[in-house]
Amino acid sequence: MAGQLKEVRNRIKSVQSTQQITKAMKMVSAAKLRRAQDAIIQMRPYAMKLQEMLSNIVSNSDGNVEIKLAQERPIEKVLLIAITSDRGLCGAYNANVVKLAKAVIAEKYSSQFAKGNITIWNIGKKGWESLTKSGYKTDATFKDIYVNLNFEHVQAAAKAAMQAFENNEFDAVEIIYSEFKNAATQVFTAEQFLPIPKVTPKAGAKKADFIFEPAQDVLIAELMPKILNTQLYKAVLDGNASEHGARMTAMDKASENANELLKSLKISYNRARQAAITTELTEIVSGAAALQG
Repeated sequence: MAGQLKEVRNRIKSVQSTQQITKAMKMVSAAKLRRAQDAIIQMRPYAMKLQEMLSNIVSNSDGNVEIKLAQERPIEKVLLIAITSDRGLCGAYNANVVKLAKAVIAEKYSSQFAKGNITIWNIGKKGWESLTKSGYKTDATFKDIYVNLNFEHVQAAAKAAMQAFENNEFDAVEIIYSEFKNAATQVFTAEQFLPIPKVTPKAGAKKADFIFEPAQDVLIAELMPKILNTQLYKAVLDGNASEHGARMTAMDKASENANELLKSLKISYNRARQAAITTELTEIVSGAAALQG
């Protein structure tokens, strides 16, 4: 009986220690989430407006200007940019990004995958580890972007993708990431990066009449890379905020589960203690009765 009490006490101490860790991690993630959330909220309207403007320019181009980054061709080789986190303990966040990447490959690019023409660039170590173990062709060049997250490092990845597309190394580029909504909600998204998607005009809508200054080809050549850099940077910021939100939620849930487990363990401990006391009293009474007899 004494051994059972000691075992329960040890379990209670272990759960209490774990709960202290999960509470601390929740507070750290909450602080990081505030900064990450502010960054994506400020960035999102700017990036979305730039992306809309880029699609409109491509859609309303008169055809006299060759736009390499919008050139559609038969899809033989595909690049996926999967954005996950460097660390775990954030619930199903990383698993859901990896799951979506696999689903996109299976549903849209199964024939290309069968030929070995699917390449995955990983931003974040967890996605790289998981997809590499699953047998996918991965590239770890940009997996450490979150070690020092800034626009210049993300811009390098975007430029590399644009250069590979222009050199016909890939015929399509998609971004797999989690769009941040709030701490408890992330929307896992596959977004076309290249070729630049065109906007389908509404029925009866008039074609926009753009006035370009300087010349259209000069403006497009200068503007497009900058907008695409911003698009990828927004996706990375979305992923960063989603990671901290998912981790904060997961640690909060873990702390609640620890509370429930502690209640159950304390009840078990009290029952075992009462049983031990009852047994000891019974032994004392029996011994006294034997002496009197």
